[in-house]
Amino acid sequence: MTRPISCALSGRLLAGALSLMLSVASGVAAAAPETTEQQRSTAQKVSSAGVPLSELAANAPDSYTVKSGDTLWGISGLFLQRPWRWPELWGMNLEQIRNPHLIFPGQLLSLDTSSGRARLRVGTPISSSSTVARLSPQVRASKLDATAIASIPFNLIEPFLNEAVIFEVDALKGAPRIVATQEGRVLLSKGDTAYVRGDRGGNTAFRIFRQARPLTDPATREVLGFEAPFVGTAELVRKGDSQGQAAGQGEVVPDTFLVTSIRQEAGVGDRLAPVVAHEYENYAPHAPQNEVSGQIVSIYGDALTAGQSQIVVLNRGAGDGLERGHVLALWRDGRRQVDTTDGQRTLMKLPDERHGELFVFRVFSRMSYALIMTVREPVKVGDRFTKP
Repeated sequence: MTRPISCALSGRLLAGALSLMLSVASGVAAAAPETTEQQRSTAQKVSSAGVPLSELAANAPDSYTVKSGDTLWGISGLFLQRPWRWPELWGMNLEQIRNPHLIFPGQLLSLDTSSGRARLRVGTPISSSSTVARLSPQVRASKLDATAIASIPFNLIEPFLNEAVIFEVDALKGAPRIVATQEGRVLLSKGDTAYVRGDRGGNTAFRIFRQARPLTDPATREVLGFEAPFVGTAELVRKGDSQGQAAGQGEVVPDTFLVTSIRQEAGVGDRLAPVVAHEYENYAPHAPQNEVSGQIVSIYGDALTAGQSQIVVLNRGAGDGLERGHVLALWRDGRRQVDTTDGQRTLMKLPDERHGELFVFRVFSRMSYALIMTVREPVKVGDRFTKP
């Protein structure tokens, strides 16, 4: 039966669930398409199937009232052992995965196990003091607005959406470059002047990067792309004279730029790439439809190992079927050791152990960036991932 008993959140939200809502973290409102009648029909069919009771978390609450700051991942983790199975629990379809946030603070979620399978019903409490809710046998659809909950802790990935970049070729090799700094400066900070040479292509706003480094596949050693550490941003203040005609005596006059923001100090030799449109999108966790597997190529920031809420680079991308929002299982390679009990010192390889989950948030042609959602042991380059 449906169990509308009020239940507090206690301490069981997954780490990072206390995140800012997407619209607050990004400073922009995300647009959401209207759901069609066919989509709503599909959602109802999926919802009527539900998930096996064996998939429920050990202490899944009978009901939960959504609070500001909750995330879809965190709420799904309250009810499910594996939060990425949320579409079956919530009654969503693939077309709605990028618009799942039909849940708002103040709404009551009730767990229904009446048919031997689990599903959530969404209702609105009649009053703040009442535990009685108006419930319908389907998920209610509406446009995403500024009060809808976010999928994951968006503040963890927002800085990387346009700062973490993988180039398919070493595109920065021929990009505009800083050739000199303002007098008295070796390194540049916000508000300093940089002198730049190179073809700007008519652009005036740029991101500053260090020289790109190649990223190689751990298995094949093939170069999959080039990653450039983000330095900051700069804007054109005054055009130069690349031909040296105005300066006289054939002297070249570089462009003058103002450093507008900084992550690390900029200097001569750093490269510039045009600012691109922000990729804010409230995408939600979901498992890939097809089988996928690969390895971690690198850890963002040049760390040797990574933990929860850190960023890693994967050796699979859009060409391999990965998309933003995919959840992947993280595996630790089983160590090799000698059997000291058989008298022959047989070499063994212990089984691989699954020890975490990844959330893919930015996808390129052959590589992707992923956030470590949960993990039990330090993650290192070469660790593999699969469909969960």
